Amino acid sequence: MKQKIRKITKMRLFLPIFSMLLVMAINMIYDVANGNVFYNFFTISMKNGLLYGRLIDILNRGSEAAILAIGMTLVVSSSAGVDISVGSVMSLAGGMCCMLLAGFGNANVSQYAVPLWVGLIAGLLIACLCGAFNGFLVSYLNIQPMVATLILFSAGRAIGLLLCNSAIVYVRVSSFQFLGGYCGFIPTPILVAAVCIIVMSLVLKHTALGMYVQSVGINAKAARISGYQSKRIIFTTFVICGLLAGIAGLVATSRIYSADTNNIGLNFELDAILAVALGGNSLGGGKFRLSGSIIGAYTIQAITTTLYALGISSAQAPVFKAVIVIMIVTIQSPAMKNYLAKREAAKLLAAHKEVVGI
Repeated sequence: MKQKIRKITKMRLFLPIFSMLLVMAINMIYDVANGNVFYNFFTISMKNGLLYGRLIDILNRGSEAAILAIGMTLVVSSSAGVDISVGSVMSLAGGMCCMLLAGFGNANVSQYAVPLWVGLIAGLLIACLCGAFNGFLVSYLNIQPMVATLILFSAGRAIGLLLCNSAIVYVRVSSFQFLGGYCGFIPTPILVAAVCIIVMSLVLKHTALGMYVQSVGINAKAARISGYQSKRIIFTTFVICGLLAGIAGLVATSRIYSADTNNIGLNFELDAILAVALGGNSLGGGKFRLSGSIIGAYTIQAITTTLYALGISSAQAPVFKAVIVIMIVTIQSPAMKNYLAKREAAKLLAAHKEVVGI
């Protein structure tokens, strides 16, 4: 039995999954303590033909972070750096889409100036362009990723404000609100995140992209000598990250049926980076598990939802959230893992000595 438990605890995804279950357990204990036995954290109900419940809220509100975490995982793995511009790229993609749909100069419209697909594609294209810009700086000019992406971190949101004439552009058309609304009885953002996760998982499974990314991340020079196009691979991961940031930006924009370039994607880059770390992936590049990052993204959203359920205000929540994240990251750190491994080895050695009578 002990060997089975030890084998489970050594699995790479054990700590991310355990962290998620721990957050859920806190919610369950809180509900029971307050007498909410029949309506608790795990309750999912139908109201007016739509799914409701805290789990649905977590999956819904955590969709953007999960989408960003996919791209951030690839960037971190290939370049051993982070893309801190994804929040601004979200804002810029949403701003470009809304301005085209509304027609430049209009801030509140109830009909499209151009077809919806034109606005969506334009938003995704400008997001890919941002990713290509970051990728060029990192892969071909050898600029450190955080420094390279700091440019769009600062300028991306400002460009979005210029596009929107420093105003919030409202697009009050039901079809535009679909991405952030409901598809039948399920929130559309959940489906969008699921599609992104499935597509990227299939790409990594059935192509050599995952192996290329990890090889370059472990040792870029060795990968280049082995015949890998290291610069092209890093460039590709940044373009993918930009594309996913654009998708997340369109979802966030559709939620509020407007381009609020000051607030869309604000601090989302931090959640995406934390999701990678909480998922047990090394920020130093190399091997990665996409599933770990996804679990990390939803864990962050679960923490936020839990804090609100406990009555903690939105102004105070980041403090408690930071403390919880520090605890989780510390538990998953290599130093802590080495310490626990040494303790386990010492116990086994002591047991062996006791058996042989030393």
